[in-house]
Amino acid sequence: MRLIQTVLVASLFCLLLPTLGCGDNHGTVDAEPFDTLQACYDEHTEGAESFGPVDAIKICCIDHPIGTAAANVVCGESSAACQTFVDANLDDASATAADITTACDGYIIDRAK
Repeated sequence: MRLIQTVLVASLFCLLLPTLGCGDNHGTVDAEPFDTLQACYDEHTEGAESFGPVDAIKICCIDHPIGTAAANVVCGESSAACQTFVDANLDDASATAADITTACDGYIIDRAK
């Protein structure tokens, strides 16, 4: 009987351990600011993160302040505005036109979530 109690307590502890001390962030994101879109993009496509171009663009547009613009507004209010901003602020070799279009279409959908 004692063994069952010990196993039960250990199981509950293992289930609760990941949530201890974590709390709710009230919908905020850890939004490291970047001076440029290119710097943000490079951070998210290189090294340990290694996101693809589409995901990196969306992450930068939604989650990070760029220059003086706030997160989630930096890339504009429409897919067309986003495409113009991203195309002007990323090196040509960073992402294809198709990647930028896909990312900006997704940005408009995902930024409202």
